[in-house]
Amino acid sequence: MSTVAEAAAARAAADAEKNDSLQPVTFAKALTTAMADAMREDDTVVVFGEDVAKLGGVFRITDGLMAEFGEKRCFDTPLAESGIVGMALGMAMNGLRPIVEMQFDAFAYPAFEQIASHVAKMHNRTRGRVRLPMVIRVPYAGGIGGVEHHCDSSEAYYAHTPGLKVFTPATVSDAYRLLREAIASDDPVVFMEPKKLYWSKDAVDLAALRAGFQGGALDRAEGKAVVARPGTDATLIAYGPAVPPALAAAEAAAEEGRSVEVIDLRTIVPFDDETVAASVRKTGRAVVVAEAQSFASVASEIVARVQERCFHSLAAPVRRVAGFDIPFPPPKLEHWYLPSVDRILDALDTLQWED
Repeated sequence: MSTVAEAAAARAAADAEKNDSLQPVTFAKALTTAMADAMREDDTVVVFGEDVAKLGGVFRITDGLMAEFGEKRCFDTPLAESGIVGMALGMAMNGLRPIVEMQFDAFAYPAFEQIASHVAKMHNRTRGRVRLPMVIRVPYAGGIGGVEHHCDSSEAYYAHTPGLKVFTPATVSDAYRLLREAIASDDPVVFMEPKKLYWSKDAVDLAALRAGFQGGALDRAEGKAVVARPGTDATLIAYGPAVPPALAAAEAAAEEGRSVEVIDLRTIVPFDDETVAASVRKTGRAVVVAEAQSFASVASEIVARVQERCFHSLAAPVRRVAGFDIPFPPPKLEHWYLPSVDRILDALDTLQWED
């Protein structure tokens, strides 16, 4: 066989091996794998919360962790969110890396005093002498037919609290890498998990992600938004559960002859002004898409930041497509409440297009 043929055969074999390694993985599985990998590499990582051990969590995100690591490293707690976070705070101050689950978004509110008064302030209070390497996992947002207290979008509370990082992945690969980065962080991270994405799938190589994280080959995702879809005519800025409808709206807009770029923030705090501003300066138009109520929201902050940094590049005011300023509605009405493709396209239509 010639050298050229041998090289071609080698490339074909490598491509085949790569394709074989790409398997459909759910968002939930990526999160479970991230915690398991962190626990194998570092015996100071512990997982606890309501029903996370024997049951594996309401959404089975911690399924199998107690079986592999034992009840001292993955255990159930009483139904007392303030106590869960308070215990994690003490553990983090004393050399452990706790990961706690709040089970549902609105169930975390009893723990908010601990989070805002102590978790967020400890670094500043001690002038950096005490670090808190802890992760507070919060399944959040709608799209699952849940009821009040089960579908809140509470990210603004945490983003408004100095001292907290706020992560929210929208893809399977980011679910893994962002959770690994959160666990490795020496500062507290509120990790917002879009519930409706738990069962979404993508072809990813978890082994490659694991090796890349361990070897430092993966670029850090923290504070780095990504262009989920390139475009030239307008920018959709989204995060977490709002990314899929934003992508679907961009696809629909393309059928109408408009090229729409989609930015996936990945982390709300820290916020990537550079990527967002670069996109808006290029397109001249922007719509922020988020599930949370629009008043005094993360979406409001994004609009302000874009207007301040990109004012002279804008062809029209920045728009928002968000939840309405009401408590989360009953299941039969949530499709009216959540940002939809039609609502996003309607917002794009208002951006003073030249015919």
